[in-house]
Amino acid sequence: MLNRIKAFFISDEAPEREEDAVHAAAAALLVEAARTDNTITESERERILAVTRRCFNLSEEEAQDLLSAAVFDTEGTSPYHRYVSVIMERCPPDQRLWIVEMLWEVAYADGQLNDLEASLLRRIGGLLHVSDLDRGEARKRVLARLGLPEDTGLPV
Repeated sequence: MLNRIKAFFISDEAPEREEDAVHAAAAALLVEAARTDNTITESERERILAVTRRCFNLSEEEAQDLLSAAVFDTEGTSPYHRYVSVIMERCPPDQRLWIVEMLWEVAYADGQLNDLEASLLRRIGGLLHVSDLDRGEARKRVLARLGLPEDTGLPV
């Protein structure tokens, strides 16, 4: 799996399996969400591993490999539009909403939502053509799953 994922990040050629391209693009967006404050905390790292294992049905090793490749590829200035394009081309709307929900989980990994994270989620959600209403519902599902109050991260 690692070689297939690395192939996506290294070249502009499509991976053999469409699923690998989606996993790689989603992982890159998760890393972008975690890195909004210029660092990836241990809680964000653990959350990315957890959601990729759960949502993509990966082993611990596969999730680690995916995260490592995504971190490497997104260092410096990351063109997240590239990843959004892959997802738009290969995922139906319900799967794009699922990716937005994964992004919310990473944004709330530390139990808080900062302005940069909220802004990135709005931008990516818009680029993925996920409505404000659907993004809000995804956020509420994540808050409930994490046991956080619904007003967590909302402006006061």
